[in-house]
Amino acid sequence: MAPVTQAITRFAPSPTGRLHLGHAASAWFAAERGRFLLRIEDIDPSRCRPEWTQGILEDLAWLGLSWPEPVRLQSAHLEDYRAALRCLEDMEVLYPCFCTRREIEEEVRRAGAAPHGAEGPVYPGTCRAMDPAERADRLAVCQGTSWRLDSAQATRLVGPLTWRDARKGLVPVRADLLGDVVVARKEIGTSYHLAVTVDDALQGVTLVTRGEDLFDSTHVHRLLQALLKLPEPAYHHHRLLLDETGKRFAKRDQSCTLQSLREAGVTPREIRERTRLPE
Repeated sequence: MAPVTQAITRFAPSPTGRLHLGHAASAWFAAERGRFLLRIEDIDPSRCRPEWTQGILEDLAWLGLSWPEPVRLQSAHLEDYRAALRCLEDMEVLYPCFCTRREIEEEVRRAGAAPHGAEGPVYPGTCRAMDPAERADRLAVCQGTSWRLDSAQATRLVGPLTWRDARKGLVPVRADLLGDVVVARKEIGTSYHLAVTVDDALQGVTLVTRGEDLFDSTHVHRLLQALLKLPEPAYHHHRLLLDETGKRFAKRDQSCTLQSLREAGVTPREIRERTRLPE
């Protein structure tokens, strides 16, 4: 009988604050399902701080979790994302977006009942339809621009796709759910969607475990995998840990951070019992 291959999982927090009970639940969920890797998603220098990265390491070690070294810091691998972006550009599935957030909101209001995705109103495609000459003129004088994925064109290139979730089974990819997402923000040259897809492939992740609030994002990630010819992992989007009022835990709530609980004398074992997630 062939040996059972162990899944490779990962926990990938952003250092924008201290970890809370929801993070603990998600980290344990991943660690119990395979060889556990740690990644710090610190691509946004305006929100991420080194002291919070150190705090993440301290909190996870206190919980008793361990991982192979080194930890992958996204900020140290920006060239990996630039290379992926160049591949997408060569495939002609990207277009520059010059819209401000306010302009997008105004366009959505003018459009009336605009479709909403997990990240809010779906981008109406304003810059996708821009005249090529105007686009070239604006790029020539622009100090920086965001780049969006032309989801319709990308879907035409790769054809129908699916992905498999442990709870929902086989899921057909619907790129329209999030529309033409930003794959490179002008201030950092990448985005969550692009960076996480590239990282999972480079780290050899075979099972992505994360909260069900990111379920719709997987449609985009599966599309990027197909475009970039990256391996397809399995997925398990677990239920979210909620507080006594039925709300998600948030970093702004200092009373539920692992640091504050540790200082109050709560033990890792007590936290583990409190944060067990259903399948």
